[in-house]
Formats: sequence, structure tokens, C-alpha cells
Amino acid sequence: MKKILIACDGSPASLEAVEFGLELVAEHAAEAILVHVVPGVEPMATGGFGMSGAIRHEPTEEERRLLDDAAELAAEHGVFATTKLLTGNTIDEIVAYADSLDVDLIVIGSRGHGGLASALLGSVSRGVLHESKRPVLVVRGLASETVAA
Repeated sequence: MKKILIACDGSPASLEAVEFGLELVAEHAAEAILVHVVPGVEPMATGGFGMSGAIRHEPTEEERRLLDDAAELAAEHGVFATTKLLTGNTIDEIVAYADSLDVDLIVIGSRGHGGLASALLGSVSRGVLHESKRPVLVVRGLASETVAA
């Protein structure tokens, strides 16, 4: 393996995926690519009659900090990692970015901050598994089991 893309969203399962992915990177002397996806737009109410609109989402400091924290963790593992903040649909962006970089493996946590806490796989990990033509490693760690309990 030469390139490993690791998706992170700040959830406990994501943190375990980052740690596991970085261990794989170190083992294989591969390149680490850490990604976080933010929405492209934010829905907003525009008034009465059930009408709504959307405004462009501006990434927050917290969203940017997720990648910085993951990069610091990589440094603690003795690994240099590049980071990329992506904008759009999480599944589509992860898969497209992995394809554009021709990565050998995508590492993702089993559950993120979504509302499907009781599901075996979260909607994003399930979507990446379904959409990607590349190998995907879904990390289901202790943090995920604790959340489900």
C-alpha cells in the first residue's frame, strides 16, 4: 500500500479509525491523507408557508481543528499526513477524492455523529462501502460499542 485515505469527523469511532489508519500507514510506510467533509450549504427558514432556502456553509474553526488534531496524532505516530477539508455530500466527496488520488485504501469509522446510533454501520460508512470501487476498511471499535450501549 502506498496511499491510505482516512476519514475523520471527530466522533469516537472516527478517532479510533484515525488511530488504526495511522498504524497501517506506519506499518506499510504509506502516505497518509486525512479528510473531513463539511456540508456545502446550510438549510434555513425563509419565512412562512413552509418555504425554506439554503446559504453557503462556511467551515468553522472546530471543523478545521478536527483535521489539525488528526495531523497532530499522526505526528505522535511518527507519520507525516496531508489534510484536506472537503465540501459537499460526505459519501460522494470521500469516494471522489479517494479516486482522484488513486488511494489504495479508505479507512472510516463505523459510526459518526449521525442519528443511526443503533445501526451496525452508520449511513456514511455504509454509503462509502457501497459507492467506492476501492477497498474500504470500516473500524468498529470500543467507542462505537459504548455509544450503542
